[in-house]
Amino acid sequence: MSRTRSVIFNLYWAGWTGLFAFPLVVLAALGSPAKPIRAFTRLWSRGILFGLRHIVGLTYVEEGRERIPAEPCLIVANHQSAWETLAFLTLVPNVAIVAKRELVAIPIVGWFLKRSPMIIIDRANGTQALRIMIDESRAAVEQGRSILMFPEGTRGAIDEPVQFKRGVELLYTKLGLPVLPVAVNSGLYWPHGGSRHRPGTVVVSYLSALAPGLSGAEFMRGTQEAIDTELDRWREPVLQAG
Repeated sequence: MSRTRSVIFNLYWAGWTGLFAFPLVVLAALGSPAKPIRAFTRLWSRGILFGLRHIVGLTYVEEGRERIPAEPCLIVANHQSAWETLAFLTLVPNVAIVAKRELVAIPIVGWFLKRSPMIIIDRANGTQALRIMIDESRAAVEQGRSILMFPEGTRGAIDEPVQFKRGVELLYTKLGLPVLPVAVNSGLYWPHGGSRHRPGTVVVSYLSALAPGLSGAEFMRGTQEAIDTELDRWREPVLQAG
């Protein structure tokens, strides 16, 4: 049954995304205004979450949402599936997501994501990519937007330890923002590398925010280790089942 639901959802995804081809043409003709593009991007995201809920039976809950700072902040989250990339467009509507270049190659959706605007980096460019990330993050903060980064750089299984790339520490140092660590268990229901989705409830756990100005070691303990510890809530049942 779950396989059939996944097939139906994937067809729904394609059909729902196809509906945005006409707005794309209109917005491109109008000069790609950022606010309407962000609104359509959020609409697309909500439609995907609607499909997951009503076709697959995959819902989500948020824990600790009151911990989100009122001012712009740096949000760092673990990365297990495509779910959190699209869901955060709804969960934190005005967020600027640091994303890899491959994401904008997705037909139709990529056009909207690039102009939302996200912060698109080419990791192959090394130092230049870091410079672009910092400069565009600063510009987003000046607009009153928070920054979201998945510091692992790629998606991992829930039973794998969280390992951040060093770029997030540099971004933390340069931006001087409070940091909000977030743990998600989406890999239980939408595993990396697969198109099959399982019913269940994704938990988005907002952890205690960190102040700016910490040392690199304090920052890593307060983010990477905090997320890793939170994920242990779901790792033990997975290991026992295995």
